[in-house]
Amino acid sequence: MLKKLLLATAAVAAIATGSVSAQAQDVFRIGILGGENEADRLRNFQCMVDQLPEAIGVKEVKLFPAADYDGTIQGLLGGTLDYAELGASGYAKVYLTDPDAVDPVLTTVQTDGATGYYSIMLARKDSGIKTLEDMKGKKLGFADPDSTSGYLVPSVALPAQIGAKVDDYFASTGFGGGHENNVLEMLKGTFDGAVTWSSGVGDYADGYTSGNIRKMVDKGLLDMNDVVEVWRSPLIPNGPIVVSNKLDKDVRAKFVSWMKALPESDPDCFSAIQGGDYKGFVDVDQSFYETIIAARKAKIGS
Repeated sequence: MLKKLLLATAAVAAIATGSVSAQAQDVFRIGILGGENEADRLRNFQCMVDQLPEAIGVKEVKLFPAADYDGTIQGLLGGTLDYAELGASGYAKVYLTDPDAVDPVLTTVQTDGATGYYSIMLARKDSGIKTLEDMKGKKLGFADPDSTSGYLVPSVALPAQIGAKVDDYFASTGFGGGHENNVLEMLKGTFDGAVTWSSGVGDYADGYTSGNIRKMVDKGLLDMNDVVEVWRSPLIPNGPIVVSNKLDKDVRAKFVSWMKALPESDPDCFSAIQGGDYKGFVDVDQSFYETIIAARKAKIGS
């Protein structure tokens, strides 16, 4: 009886300290950013649902596609998500709210070796708009208030190039409800120009190598012959893969190892999750995003 009591006490203590992985982490919860058709997002991440239970030692993997960026951000802050891939501005919002909520662990490397991407403004070719000067007095669509390329960087970088405040230069601005929807609204005429994200490398006709533009071309939603690139931002740090600091340490280590190996172990899964062609992953930490954190704090405050 004494032996059983001691074993039970030890088990309770182990669970309390998080050292029993099987009981501490039965479900691995994946947050998926909004801005793309939900069915497409769930299909792209299905390979993780299929492979991760065995790979990292959990019973189940659940996907949580958010309606917008903030849904995923709040899930990470509230501890109800274990992993997500964020834009740099989204991570900055998490960090500025609670610097201990998540850790950035990896980011992608473009096919040309860069660890950055671009905000790109598109306009319909038949609109006659070719340059930023042509966009003066026109309607500009942003993607999401928490998007790096779809709001933060354009709102900071554009004034320096146009010599005016965004609200003074353009007739109006608005949010398209995510990157894909923003481009679709531009194609419909709701906006004259729309900013979205892209690797900016590779063939223009293909929508470049990765990013929202490439995904829309691959899905048949966008023909590059119908649009022109009006503006391109300075290079933006690729967004991080973040993991919750509440995640079991053994599960975390196995997950990061699985992700690092993914470009070679399952290239199709890697491409589906990332939305295009990349060379692989590289380790990052909070310091990689300090400039974006500072820009977000100055522009938005949180």
